[in-house]
Amino acid sequence: MNLPFRRYWQTTLLVLVVIGILVLALSGYLGPLLKLALDPLVGAQGWLSSRYMAVYEFVTVPRDVASLRARNAQLEDDVSGLQTQVIQLQQQQRQAQVLYALLNFARANPENEYVAASVIGRDPSPFLHYVLIDHGSDDGIRHGMPVVTQQGLVGRVDAVTAGAARVQLINDPGSQINVKLQSSQTEVMLNGSITGDINLGMIPQDLNLQPGEVVLTSGLGGNYPQEVVVGQVVSVRKRETDLFQTASVQPAVDFNSLQAVLIITNFTPVNVTPLIPTTSP
Repeated sequence: MNLPFRRYWQTTLLVLVVIGILVLALSGYLGPLLKLALDPLVGAQGWLSSRYMAVYEFVTVPRDVASLRARNAQLEDDVSGLQTQVIQLQQQQRQAQVLYALLNFARANPENEYVAASVIGRDPSPFLHYVLIDHGSDDGIRHGMPVVTQQGLVGRVDAVTAGAARVQLINDPGSQINVKLQSSQTEVMLNGSITGDINLGMIPQDLNLQPGEVVLTSGLGGNYPQEVVVGQVVSVRKRETDLFQTASVQPAVDFNSLQAVLIITNFTPVNVTPLIPTTSP
């Protein structure tokens, strides 16, 4: 009987101890003791974890950095290539827009025959205003042919080789063009200059000329066809002591951004110089 009785009291005592521990734990009395017991274990675990991460990074990071650097270099090469492609596409788009505008102009003016040409050079002299185009006599280009864009008059062919030609712009100091004012149909003279400005001369004093007046070719002189847009009057200079008024003209064509032109090939210039009376000395 003693053995079962002893086991009974051992079991009862164990249950009471467990119940007591649970009551103390639930009431919070065992927290400081548990913290005191677990702190060394937590510290040891943290120390081991930090040493493990240090060893892991020492082994793996150099390899990752080299891989990232190689990947970054590859991405930079890809970006550079894409930027080059974007620039090329933008340039092609601008060229296509210019050619499309020239095509529309040619379709809107079917009375003329045209040859399209690209601008491939400019005269380096600051006192002369010429451009070079990539079409010449092999393409039917001849001296004196008018040159236009969809915006208006550019100039005329001044010199020709087999594969290229030189175009004198209307703002060249050697350029003189017979033009007319659209509203009054008054015929005046358009002159280029060393500075690249274009001016109207021989304007009658009694003409009420205002800025904004459209200037067109008159066809007189035999060098250009009629009704080609030249530009607009931007300012007028009128003095009572002068015989004529003068005016500054803004050309319709932006010569600095000129990329492509149309040469009117079915217009034959007329040389009227021998018919102009000369004053004897």
